Amino acid sequence: MTKFDEATQAIRVDDQTYDVCLDPGYAIGGPLNGGYLMAVILRAAVDASPFEHPVSTSAQFHKAPAPGPARVLVEPLKAGRTVGFARARLIQNDVTQIEALITTATLSGADPGFSEKPPALPPIEDCRKLPDPKPESGMTLNAQLDLRFDPPTIGWLTGEPSGRPESRAYFRMAEEQDPDAYVLALAVDVLPPVVFSAGHRGWAPTVDLTWHLRAVPAPGWLTVVGSGRLISDGWFDEEVEVWDSAGRLVAQSRQLARVGRG
Repeated sequence: MTKFDEATQAIRVDDQTYDVCLDPGYAIGGPLNGGYLMAVILRAAVDASPFEHPVSTSAQFHKAPAPGPARVLVEPLKAGRTVGFARARLIQNDVTQIEALITTATLSGADPGFSEKPPALPPIEDCRKLPDPKPESGMTLNAQLDLRFDPPTIGWLTGEPSGRPESRAYFRMAEEQDPDAYVLALAVDVLPPVVFSAGHRGWAPTVDLTWHLRAVPAPGWLTVVGSGRLISDGWFDEEVEVWDSAGRLVAQSRQLARVGRG
């Protein structure tokens, strides 16, 4: 079991209840990463389902859970021959922190009938890592990841943002691990907020995030591409596509978030 598998483990208590322990190693300046939290919820939801894969997840983030013990309650809604539906809640201190609607199915791995080509990024050796965060920053997530950014999309580091809400990077876990559906749940929320490239900074809390698992990824690096359409009235959207090492589109997401301060 990898560190990530252990950090997202959900232990069955009964048919609908799972004990989890939220790992402090996935924090972004204090709050835990939303993709990590979705992976925890999905472990429980898939275990409670007759199907193998979480093909669609729509999550609302009511609060920011703290590291430590919590529970996931899974309420099955319907299961047919090929698709299952459930509602899941992450609960901590008797308060719902995150609520999600999850669709499960079993993907066959068939070749796509149609697919766009993956985006063109520079070679990995020409991409850049972010500087290591200061120990007091609370940015523990970075130690779990290996992200290599397309240089123009991290110009905000040196005060030269591109002016467009965008981010592009290669991604894999720091510990050797083939990507799976739970790593993809992390991947769709692993980039710095795309508003950084548009000149905004600060924690940008996710309010609503929907993502789709399109295929089980091949081993190797993932390519993660994020963009936004509108920044307005303190809100922004972020769309993310994830491509695997075989050039297949394996995940898509859209989230609505608050523009950060700071």
